Amino acid sequence: MPMIRLTVPTDALTDQGRATIQRDLAAVLLRWEGAPDTAFFRAQAWSYLTELPEGAQKTAEDDAPRFLVEVTVPQGALSERRRAGLVEEATATVLAAAGLSRDEALRVWVLVHEQPEGAWGAGGSVVRHADLVALAKGQRADA
Repeated sequence: MPMIRLTVPTDALTDQGRATIQRDLAAVLLRWEGAPDTAFFRAQAWSYLTELPEGAQKTAEDDAPRFLVEVTVPQGALSERRRAGLVEEATATVLAAAGLSRDEALRVWVLVHEQPEGAWGAGGSVVRHADLVALAKGQRADA
């Protein structure tokens, strides 16, 4: 049950990038989390796009747009290898959506927030990582 949020200055994405970035980032997150590609898991991968008003984001150096990707997952959902892959692919996805080259990668920051066991709830109940793993295994068997 991952969640991903991209915060960008208004007009920092191309029209095509703006139209597809949320589903693209959700798919990246699910892939690196190792979730099955099923309707159930796609529906649980929430993706937010937060656009900042003009002038709301700057650095001490310039006004070039920066991109913040925040990922929230249950603790234990991402190994070091999966976390590294997620950061790399999320960065590439954002750069493509903004029409930027790989040379601009430092303008994209990815923060991974891992929720401790017992600190994630959905549907009125606490959701545990082991429950999600069992559900994923069941969904893979049904596919």
